[in-house]
Amino acid sequence: MASSTRSAGLPPAGERAPFVRAMFGRIAGRYDRMNAVMTLGRDRVWRRRVVDVAALPPEGRLLDIGTGTGGIALAARERFDRLTVVAADFTPEMMAVGRRAPDGRRVCWCAADALALPFADAGFDAVVSGYLVRNVTGLDRLFAEQFRVLKPGGRLVCLDTTPPRGPLAPLIRFHFKRIIPLMGQWVGGDRGAYTYLPESTRAFATPEALAARLIRAGFVQVRWRTFMFGTMALHAAVKPPAIGPR
Repeated sequence: MASSTRSAGLPPAGERAPFVRAMFGRIAGRYDRMNAVMTLGRDRVWRRRVVDVAALPPEGRLLDIGTGTGGIALAARERFDRLTVVAADFTPEMMAVGRRAPDGRRVCWCAADALALPFADAGFDAVVSGYLVRNVTGLDRLFAEQFRVLKPGGRLVCLDTTPPRGPLAPLIRFHFKRIIPLMGQWVGGDRGAYTYLPESTRAFATPEALAARLIRAGFVQVRWRTFMFGTMALHAAVKPPAIGPR
């Protein structure tokens, strides 16, 4: 989380990880359906866009961290037949849903904490995430771990919600606060989870602040774009290439 200030609806930083794990465990079976409803079916397009921006070599290695039900990992598996795809998450119920998907058995699923990745240094051509970052406390540690496991010249790509700004912001905040929890109750069967998710967006870093964190972690060529009326952001960054001997 970008700020140490506790917001209504969010657990304290020290309780965030078990809270998030339990919440996603409860909604795992309905997560994909609810995402499709909330985004009008655009979430699959955005995940494919993450794969595009990652600029993967056809026989490279991809890590999808905070994979959930494996949306990005499975999109990459569909695109590149010889790519090694590792999907990591700390919620087994979410990954169990992904394993049952077409091509699910062609992905390497791994239980992992995003703040302490169980992978060697410089092992992946790209590290990607979708809707992970705003749920994590300690962004500097999160990005340091992703930097560590990337090969020199490798790419980080993260897709997440972002606090609404501009003339539509009051309407969007109303939608987040009132409509999404109702949708979560009707479609997702869990009003509490879909009260937390909009609140975590409201309290999250702006795109500029998130880009500054990536630069602080050592990344270069940091860029981002927002879409869906400014409620979604896609960040991309590069680990600097290794400097050879002079």
